Amino acid sequence: MKVLEVKNVDVDVRTTKLLSEISFSVNKGTVVALVGHNGAGKSTLMKTIMGIQEKTSGEVIIQETFDQDKIFLDYKQRITFIPEEPLLMTELTAMQHFQLYGKSYQMEEDQLLERVDKYVKGFELQDKLNEYPESLSKGMRQKVQTICAMLPDVPLLLIDEPFMGLDIYAVDYFEQILQEKMASGTSILLTTHQLDRVKGIADQFIMLQEGKILHKGSIDEFETIKRRSDES
Repeated sequence: MKVLEVKNVDVDVRTTKLLSEISFSVNKGTVVALVGHNGAGKSTLMKTIMGIQEKTSGEVIIQETFDQDKIFLDYKQRITFIPEEPLLMTELTAMQHFQLYGKSYQMEEDQLLERVDKYVKGFELQDKLNEYPESLSKGMRQKVQTICAMLPDVPLLLIDEPFMGLDIYAVDYFEQILQEKMASGTSILLTTHQLDRVKGIADQFIMLQEGKILHKGSIDEFETIKRRSDES
């Protein structure tokens, strides 16, 4: 089953074309890595799928049914997103962020509390639940943001630079959670500058260059394509 379909997506801002004729799909339970240099269009594509960046043309559909342009609320409830920089609300504690996410995705309270307890212990945030973002380090804020996205069961998880700001122990635990999500059927689309780090979990790659898809295929093919690109 295609969990995500991106069809002929263009994004223009005034006279600048940010994305051009982007088409690809992500199947159930697979991980696709978006790679490319700074300015290649990775974050723009993520924001477009999220609905933060408006498309000029094209379609984005989840589970072959939920069209971004037609049923946006139902579409949005099937995605969670971990941005590169944590986007937390200054007036909410860490626990209140978790509760807000739970309500937004209509989670049962027992399930929410069980998952909060599990992830908070895994990320070693037990004593930070009543802290506000301004009193947390950047790494801790990133952990809070990550936990928020992990709480609901959704078909599609989007991650912009998955290991940014996390310490080595948090990275190992995060990888463990991702493996659990994949095993339960969640599909993951992530951007990365550290392809070596995600090779163990990624199935496919998409290489962007100047807002266009340059190559895509199995993650095993990436090194061959990279060497060709370096030689040319």
